[in-house]
Amino acid sequence: MKSETTIPTAYHAPVMLTECLDGLAIRPEGTYVDVTFGGGGHARAILERLTTGRLLAFDQDADAAANARELKNDTRFTFIAANFRHLTRYLKLYKAGRVDGILADLGVSSHQFDTAERGFSTRFEAQLDMRMNQQGERNARQILNEYSAAELQSVLGRYGEVHNARTVAEAIVAVRHNSPIQTVNDLKAVAQRYAPRHRENKYFAQIFQALRIEVNEEMAVLEEFLIQVPEVLAPGGRLVVMSYHSLEDRPVKNFINKGKLEGEVEKDFYGNEIKPLRAITRKPLEASSEEIERNPRARSAKLRIAELNSNE
Repeated sequence: MKSETTIPTAYHAPVMLTECLDGLAIRPEGTYVDVTFGGGGHARAILERLTTGRLLAFDQDADAAANARELKNDTRFTFIAANFRHLTRYLKLYKAGRVDGILADLGVSSHQFDTAERGFSTRFEAQLDMRMNQQGERNARQILNEYSAAELQSVLGRYGEVHNARTVAEAIVAVRHNSPIQTVNDLKAVAQRYAPRHRENKYFAQIFQALRIEVNEEMAVLEEFLIQVPEVLAPGGRLVVMSYHSLEDRPVKNFINKGKLEGEVEKDFYGNEIKPLRAITRKPLEASSEEIERNPRARSAKLRIAELNSNE
C-alpha cells in the first residue's frame, strides 16, 4: 500500500492515511466510526469515499469538536463529544446498528503536543495539565503532588518504562514537600538529576508519557474499547488501529490474535480457536520513509488491521 491520498490540515497530519482507508475497505453505502476525530483528516477522507453511507466520529477534546463544526451540515456525519470507551452506548443512542469499520488513531494529536498551555510537551514551559478532556477532573499536577512515592513509581515504571522509577518518584515527593510541582520546568528540574547523560530528552519524554497515560486512563480506555469491538462490528467489518508505542500495540495485537487482552487463545471442544477477529496484516504496517520525512510523528506508528469473523 502506498501513501497517495493527502488531506492537508494544520491541526494534525493524518498518519498512513491511504493505508487506513484501504484497511477499512470502505463501501460507499457503509457505516463507519472514527473514534479519534482530532483534526478530522482521516474522517474527511472517509467521507470522500461515502455516498449514502454514514460516519460517526468520537472525540472528547473541545478543540477537536471545534474542528468538526464545518461538517455539521453534512447529513452523513455525526460528531460525538465523548470518550470512545463509551462506544457501544453512543452507537445505540444514534441507532447506528452494527458498523462496517472502526478506525482508532491512538495517542496524542500533533495539535495537543504543539499547544503549549495543554502541558503535554517537554518543549514548552506551561502548567502541567495533560488532560485530553479539558473538563476532566484530574490533571498531571494533581498526580505529581498527591500520589504516594509507591504510586508514582508504579505509574512511571509501568507507563513510561522509566528505569529508575523508584528514585525519581522519591525525589518528586521530597521536592513537593517544600514546593508543589506545577510546571513543565518544575518537573524537568527534578528529573534532570536522574536522566541518563546525553539522553535527557528521551528520559523526559518517558516521564511525560507515563503521566499523560495515567491522567487520561489511556490503557483502561483502550482495553474497554477493544472488548466492545466484536459487539458493534458487522460480520466482515474491519478494525483499523494505529498505535505509537508498545504499551498500546500489545493489547491490540493480543486481542486480534488471541481474542483476549492477555493469556493464550481459548479453544472449543474440537480444538478450534475461539476468537472474534481475523488479522488482515500478519505484521503491523509502518510508514514509508517518504512519509516519515514529511511527518516525523509517523516514525513510531504501527498499523494493525483485522476483520470480524463472518460467524460472529
